[in-house]
Amino acid sequence: MKRIGLLAAGLGLALVSLAPFANAQVSSKKTYISFSQPVRVPGVTLTPGSYVFKLADSQSNRHIVQILNPREDKVYATVLAIPDYRTRPASKTIITFTESAPGRPTPIKAWFYPGDNTGNRFVYSKEEAAELARAYQQPVPAVPPEVVSNAAKVEPITTVPSKDPAVVAMAEAPVKAVDPKGTETVYKPAEINDANDESGFDATAPPAKKLPQTASSMPLLALLGLTLMATSFLVRFAWKGLP
Repeated sequence: MKRIGLLAAGLGLALVSLAPFANAQVSSKKTYISFSQPVRVPGVTLTPGSYVFKLADSQSNRHIVQILNPREDKVYATVLAIPDYRTRPASKTIITFTESAPGRPTPIKAWFYPGDNTGNRFVYSKEEAAELARAYQQPVPAVPPEVVSNAAKVEPITTVPSKDPAVVAMAEAPVKAVDPKGTETVYKPAEINDANDESGFDATAPPAKKLPQTASSMPLLALLGLTLMATSFLVRFAWKGLP
């Protein structure tokens, strides 16, 4: 019985230490995504390649999404997102797109994490939204252009809630809707969100392999190593040191 108790304690210690890491992965919705063609997000065009999408901050009924390289040390875009919906959740990452003008990269409409029917609808600048509304023939959510341009300079967000002025401004920016005529109207979720939109592109990509570790991950790796060592000693003691 003592052996079983020590084994249970050792395994419990390991699971408790790993739990915050697992919870952080789920709460941030961190996802590796790849594109074979250029795509457009608010303020920037992403070239073909692999990226990390994750929720960097959550304030009220909106999210701040950061799009980074696989090492997560370079930010390509910091995007304001509002809720979007699907009637049926998918088992994989889903990216939905809006119509684009001829010769322009396809704009991302929303990002859905696997198993979620509530996703993140990207909010574009007023000028971008007007262009998309003309092509899409539906109202498109928008914020002032300076909100999007200032967020382009934001570094990877590591503290929640973020104190960066550009992130705070983005979280507090009034969201409007721009119609196909380019006129700002009152934002009405029922006109923006399309729960019956069954389109979507499975953009899930496997994590990049053998990436050099950045300094920010070293404390976590050290903690995990010490936890595993302690668990190993407990298990050896349980089997060899007790009658």
